[in-house]
Amino acid sequence: MSRKRKQYSPEFKSKVALAALRNEVTVAELSARFKIHPTMIHNWKRVLLDGAADIFGKGLKTSKQNEAKADELYRQIGKLKVERDFLSKKLSL
Repeated sequence: MSRKRKQYSPEFKSKVALAALRNEVTVAELSARFKIHPTMIHNWKRVLLDGAADIFGKGLKTSKQNEAKADELYRQIGKLKVERDFLSKKLSL
């Protein structure tokens, strides 16, 4: 009989990692409270710390990408309006 590994949601992992970062209670106490191995808490804490810079960097990057995409879409909308107006004038003649 094989045992399946338990899968934890990203929300749960972040909750536990943030609790570990706060240092209000020990990792052993967190382990008992959440019923997970202390090594998992240490791993999730390390992943959170390693990825923190990416979180802030991606926010700025996606904002700039969204602005560029919006500008391109507005340009296309303007072009389509001009084409529509031109064709509607030609058809009404």
